[in-house]
Amino acid sequence: MENWAEEEFSGANLGDERLTQRLIKLATRFADKPTSSIPGACHDWAETQAAYRFFEQSSEKKRGLDWREILAPHMACAQARMRQHPVVLCLQDTTELDFNGQEAVGLGPLSYEAQRGMYVHPTYVVTPEREPLGVTDAWMWAREAKGADGERPGILESQRWIEGYERVAEMAAGMPETRLVYVADREADLVGLMAKAAQLEAPADWLVRAKHNRCLPEGGKLWAAVLAGTALGEIEFTLAARQGQAERRVRQQVWAQTVEISTGQGGKLAVTCVIAKETNPPADGKAVEWRLLTNRTVTHFEEAAELIDWYRCRWEIETMFHVLKNGCRVEALQLGSVAKLELALALYLVASWRLARLVKLGRVHPELEASVFFTEAEWKGAFILAKKPIPKKAPAVREVVRQIAMLGGFLGRKGDGEPGVKTLWLGMQRLRDFVEGMEHMQAIYNAK
Repeated sequence: MENWAEEEFSGANLGDERLTQRLIKLATRFADKPTSSIPGACHDWAETQAAYRFFEQSSEKKRGLDWREILAPHMACAQARMRQHPVVLCLQDTTELDFNGQEAVGLGPLSYEAQRGMYVHPTYVVTPEREPLGVTDAWMWAREAKGADGERPGILESQRWIEGYERVAEMAAGMPETRLVYVADREADLVGLMAKAAQLEAPADWLVRAKHNRCLPEGGKLWAAVLAGTALGEIEFTLAARQGQAERRVRQQVWAQTVEISTGQGGKLAVTCVIAKETNPPADGKAVEWRLLTNRTVTHFEEAAELIDWYRCRWEIETMFHVLKNGCRVEALQLGSVAKLELALALYLVASWRLARLVKLGRVHPELEASVFFTEAEWKGAFILAKKPIPKKAPAVREVVRQIAMLGGFLGRKGDGEPGVKTLWLGMQRLRDFVEGMEHMQAIYNAK
């Protein structure tokens, strides 16, 4: 379906309208067939050549196309969606892309110096109900090799987290009716980030998982000081199944306390620490325990529970990375240089958001009409392939998403819950192949 891609990318300013149209077509192809290679996603050899010419724009001598120009119109659309909600969570994380064995120019070392690849660090915005709204910021880089002294030259990677917060704060200044909350995992437990937020008078809230059990200025350790207080109450939720871990119910006891931490050179900063600790973990499993830091003040249990719910939404960026790496298979891209890979990754970030969004809309807004997100040929094709009667009018988006996921292996039994992104991306590929075949047959028939 090209309508969604037109909406996300028609505002691109690439210096040539033909490039914008090519961008829209590529976004459509990549989202329709996420698991395919670039030639497999394109309709024919001419379209494949045009795709590779598009990525060649990154190396033009006159005016190299930058990946930020590709993401810019989508970012604007994401911000427009953000303004429709009272609270938006701005999730940040870094993922490692392994291109080991490739000869792409500009790749650098990964976790192991012998590995070759690059890093992507996006800001992925979702609602507290976990509806993905888009990507509003990103960094892409390849590390430089360590020097003889064992140090790595270039910008400190911890700076990405602080800069990421600054970008969120800039957005918050332009959205007075929407509360933005910066959410990140342990790597963002940086005094520099918290101090920057205080310096900016915190136009955006922040919530990070604590990595360091800090010494408090008045003595003692942070986590022990919080747990020494009275628990505010208990929360209970279902922990979704993950690799090697079955779905299970979790009950946690919750503590919260505002404390002062040292910022160095005699400075102090007030932060709130929230600790959620599982009360009865399974004998063969690890207890679920979260220690969170935030600029927000917690005065009662409901506020602490809300912060924990917001932190649990951080998993959505992991889902997006899963789609990017395993659904869109970006680590299989062979484009010859980091500059070309960056252009492709900008497109695939949006394609990954699109797939994740369809899954969530089937859960968050199940009653929406499917025609808002799918063409008539697509939603009807889903029923035809399932050998089910075609509805006379467009059904709800949840029904169509489930039908498409069934094409990808989702069983849809009474106790199966809702489909995941993997069955959706596999089903979308089958559906698009079918729709394209039907459209081609229709064109042949009309030509007679």
